[in-house]
Amino acid sequence: MSIPTVKLASGATVPQVGFGLWKVPNDTAGEIVYKAIESGYRHFDGACDYGNEKEVGQGFRKAIKDGLVKREDLWITSKLWATFHDPKHIEAAATKTLSDLGLDYLDLYLIHFPLPLQYVDPAERYPPGWSIAADKWETKPADVPLADTWKAMEGLVEKGLVKNIGVCNFQGGLLLDLVRSARIKPAMLQIEHHPYLVQPQLLNLCKDLGIAVTAYSSFGPVSYREIQSPKAAGTPLLAENEVVTKVAEAHSKTPAQILLRWAVQRGLLVIPKSNSADRQKQNLDIFSFELSADQVESISALDKVLRFNDPGDYLNPPQRIFA
Repeated sequence: MSIPTVKLASGATVPQVGFGLWKVPNDTAGEIVYKAIESGYRHFDGACDYGNEKEVGQGFRKAIKDGLVKREDLWITSKLWATFHDPKHIEAAATKTLSDLGLDYLDLYLIHFPLPLQYVDPAERYPPGWSIAADKWETKPADVPLADTWKAMEGLVEKGLVKNIGVCNFQGGLLLDLVRSARIKPAMLQIEHHPYLVQPQLLNLCKDLGIAVTAYSSFGPVSYREIQSPKAAGTPLLAENEVVTKVAEAHSKTPAQILLRWAVQRGLLVIPKSNSADRQKQNLDIFSFELSADQVESISALDKVLRFNDPGDYLNPPQRIFA
């Protein structure tokens, strides 16, 4: 199955559908990644904070060893965690990720949140998570300017550790500020994006700036219900929404396929996750049909400006990065 690609400002091309690695269980991660490669996935989106990079890397290495793919056939993304924003820790953080994955370079390295936290030594706790101490739920921000963090990220490109750099969970003003001072412009913005959180102005800004956009949480509240989010628990599932199900029936597709198609048809990349081989293949099968303009608009009209991944809701004290 041929997957369309998106061209970045750097000239690199990324498969438009990737495989998200958040909440992929450690004990099965290697096997799941291997089977995803067998199913046709070539783009994988991970992070230090997901705590499964060693196991994920085993899946990559086995697939390469078995001749399913070459390293250059894969697009592998990871993310700089919030406790490593100080420039003196950034190269070590990237090197740790590369060591865990068993790779020589990353195709894309993203700042996970615009929220620098006090450093936690990986020898003490890894991944560090949000809390300053393992036995106390308390977040402690650090005074690290974004420009300093980005300069060190640029250094990773110059040293060949990563090919492209970008950001996650940034709003427009912060993105504009970064672009004005950057020597290497961010190649990618990764954001929560689904019909309950469409963010059209931010998408238009990225288009103007030549920054590609990856959507995470394409299915809305589903993943957040799994982690007992009260906000998600009280939100109707998109897969059961009448607008989405009617479009799915019209195309003889699943609601999940419609939600993914809605995003990619509007130029975004998507990174769905599934532990089921059948659903993995379904999530790739979104390029054989096209939504009408009215169908796209009807889904976009579900927008509630409803964000599930907001540190202003779940951290102590709240970190209101989306204020």
